Amino acid sequence: MDVFTVDAAKLAIVAATGLSKDTLHVYVGLAIFLGVAGLARRPLRSLVPWLAVLVVTCVGEVVDMRHNLAMHGTLLWQGSVHDLFNTLFWPTVMLMLARCTRMLESLGKGNA
Repeated sequence: MDVFTVDAAKLAIVAATGLSKDTLHVYVGLAIFLGVAGLARRPLRSLVPWLAVLVVTCVGEVVDMRHNLAMHGTLLWQGSVHDLFNTLFWPTVMLMLARCTRMLESLGKGNA
């Protein structure tokens, strides 16, 4: 799949949902973090879900940078940093809360 196909898919998601790209970055970051934690049966304090968000985000930004280079002849670093921040912010907050407090300790445990 080439970078133009990926960009077209992202624009289609934005059009279909009516959400901004920034909002989608936030949702994708949370979905990956919680999804990996659940599927891998890892607690939220584990680095594995956060690292999954980081890897997916970096791969996405490399694709975006290749697209920007092809379309504009330049790398748009500010946009990439902005996207990384938006995608990693809440997973980072949740990781820190899980590691440094007891606030998220019971999340995922049964209430029996």
